[in-house]
Amino acid sequence: MTMRVALLTYSTKPRGGVVHTLNLAEALAARGVAVTVWSLARAGDRGFFRAVDPAVTVKLVEFTDLPGDSVTDRIVRSISTLRAAFCADDFDIIHAQDCISANAVGPCIRTIHHLDQFTTPVLAQCHERAIVEPYVRICVSAAVAAELHAGWGLSAEIIPNGVQAQRFIDAASDTPALERWQTQLGRYVLAVGGIEPRKGTIDLVDAMGLVQQRDPSLSLVIAGGETLFDYRDYRAAFEQRCAQRGVAPVILDTVEDAELPSLVAACEAFAFPSTKEGFGLAAMEALAAGRPVVARDLPVLREVFGGAVSFAGSVSGFAAELLAVIDTPPDPAPALALATSMTWDVAAAAHIDLYRRLC
Repeated sequence: MTMRVALLTYSTKPRGGVVHTLNLAEALAARGVAVTVWSLARAGDRGFFRAVDPAVTVKLVEFTDLPGDSVTDRIVRSISTLRAAFCADDFDIIHAQDCISANAVGPCIRTIHHLDQFTTPVLAQCHERAIVEPYVRICVSAAVAAELHAGWGLSAEIIPNGVQAQRFIDAASDTPALERWQTQLGRYVLAVGGIEPRKGTIDLVDAMGLVQQRDPSLSLVIAGGETLFDYRDYRAAFEQRCAQRGVAPVILDTVEDAELPSLVAACEAFAFPSTKEGFGLAAMEALAAGRPVVARDLPVLREVFGGAVSFAGSVSGFAAELLAVIDTPPDPAPALALATSMTWDVAAAAHIDLYRRLC
């Protein structure tokens, strides 16, 4: 009998958890699982940010933003809207990928990509329920699993992400696409993930101020950044810091999925200054594209990347490492070997094994 699995996510936009959900769904379907991906569709969305393999069923639940909604209002209504549309009886396995979907569907498996801290009571309660109420938890790294155990005394299965390495390997040899980005942007350091506290964007501006003192030809490019949260205060602080440091970043917002690999492959170096991560998928994609990566020195990133990236624990150290890998690029072979070893098929096989044990 075919196993019926519901994977639930909160958005159609290219956030890390959404990318994870779609790739996992397609890999599960390729192994014969009947997969349905559920998501809220905001602002008139009619599909995900990229085409989804037709072997995967997609169920989008319309969600309308209301004038004057706060972040808390949107999240509470998101939970109730998804809850009203979802029918648990249709599935053998219900697997939520975020706090919103875990709160919406009742008993479920939950992938905890990273652990947040909220000060708003309603959001803190949602976060807490999405950790303690699922009957099984999955973490994409041992570091996050250890954080979960230390904070809540809960255990988790550890199933790392995969990466679509071949897309980025191919982009590295797509000379016309690389030249288009380099003509448009010049020589650039790239960060993907938007302007927000968790991504460490202001620290990156400080580091780029130091980098540009040594090499004014290098610019900062920031891509992506769709989020439910209100980071206007952080964005204002970011713009003020840019003015103070004389850094004028190019902000691309959301880049078409087909264009992202060549944007990554054309950069001089990939910056990954996140203050909190569960795995680091964007950095793994950069390694597949043959680009040197400089990352914040976090236990989770040490676990996932080992010696494949350069680490820095301070702004000045980050600037020094960026200049070092641009001046003398490291051998890309070990990093490429790591990226190609992390496949979605391996991740799907581990999920199926877990699902079968639970069924």
